[in-house]
Amino acid sequence: MLRLSELSAWYGHSHVLQGISLEVNPGEIVTLIGRNGAGKTTTLRAVMGLVDKRRGQVHFDGAEILAEPAHSRYHRGLAYVPEDRRIVPGLTVLENLRLGIIAGARRAEEVAMIDRIAETFPRLKQRLGQEATTLSGGEQQMLAIGRAMMARPKMILLDEPSEGIMPILVEEMFDLFRQMKAEGTTILLVEQNVELALGISDRAYIMDQGTIVHHAAAASLLADKAIQERYCAV
Repeated sequence: MLRLSELSAWYGHSHVLQGISLEVNPGEIVTLIGRNGAGKTTTLRAVMGLVDKRRGQVHFDGAEILAEPAHSRYHRGLAYVPEDRRIVPGLTVLENLRLGIIAGARRAEEVAMIDRIAETFPRLKQRLGQEATTLSGGEQQMLAIGRAMMARPKMILLDEPSEGIMPILVEEMFDLFRQMKAEGTTILLVEQNVELALGISDRAYIMDQGTIVHHAAAASLLADKAIQERYCAV
C-alpha cells in the first residue's frame, strides 16, 4: 500500500529525514517508534505532501506520489490525522465532519458516512450540533479521526492519537484501530505509548536521528525491553 524509498526531507537547512525506506502492506498496522525529534512526525508529513523540500520516492497504492500535492493524495485514499487535530473553530462537530467529504460525493453517501461515524463514536453523536472546539481533548481526537474516515480512505496516517487523552478513552480508541484494521483499513501509526502501539501492530520501525535503525515484528519488539530502553525511553 505504501513504500518509501530513500526518502529525505528538510525544514529550511535542517536535514530531518536522511534517506529512510519502509513499507506498509495492505491491511497492516505499522508503527513508527522512537524518541521525540527522531523524525516520526516529519515522516508522516512527508508522506502526506506537507513538507516542501523532499527527495526520494513515495509510492502509494501503486502510484509514485512524491510530487503530488496533499489534496491529490487525499483523493487517492490517503488520510492524515495530525497530532494537533486541526479542529476548525467556529464550526460544529457535524460541519467539521463534512470537511472530510471528497468533492462530488453523493448526498446519500454523506449521510451514510455521518451515520457510521455517529455509531462508531457515540460521544460525537450526542454533540453533532455543538461547537467543535468546546469538546474535550479525547472527543476532539475522535472528531479528527471521524473526519478522516469520511472519505473512506484506504490508509490513515495517525500521529500521537493518545496524546493528552484519558486512559479509558485511549483504550476505546485503540479498539477502534483494531476494528478499522479488521475492516481493511491500513494504518501507519506514530504513538508515544510504545506498549499499546506494538500491542495492536503487525510490524514496527524504530527511528533515531532521521534514520530507520531497526525493523521487526511488533511482537518481537514488544518483548525486547533492551531495544525499547535504548531508542524509546524519554
